[in-house]
Amino acid sequence: MAFGDYPAEYNPKVHGPYDPARFYGKPDTPFGQVKLSEMGAWFGRRDKNPKAAAGAVSRAFWRWQHKYWQPKRMGIAPFFQVIVGGMVFFYAINYGKLKHHRNYKYH
Repeated sequence: MAFGDYPAEYNPKVHGPYDPARFYGKPDTPFGQVKLSEMGAWFGRRDKNPKAAAGAVSRAFWRWQHKYWQPKRMGIAPFFQVIVGGMVFFYAINYGKLKHHRNYKYH
C-alpha cells in the first residue's frame, strides 16, 4: 500500500463509499468489553507498527472532524477544543521556563 491508497481490506462492492473514519480490518472485541483476564491476549492481537498507529490517529481525527466540524449546524465546541489543545501544547513546550517562576512558601 502506497501513501494515499485505500486500505487493503477495503472493498467498494462490500463497504460502499470510502469513509476515512472507519476501520476496515477484521473486527475485534471493543476495549470497553475486554475482561482483565483477557487483556494480555487483546493487546497481543493489536498491530504495533508506526503505520497502524498513524492510521488510528487519522481515524480518530476524522471521527472528531465529522462530529464537530462538518455537521450542518456546528456549535462553538470545536473552537474551544482547539484553543484548550493549543494552551496545553504551549504549556508543555514552555514548561522548562515556567517551572523557574514558581512561588514557594519558604525560600
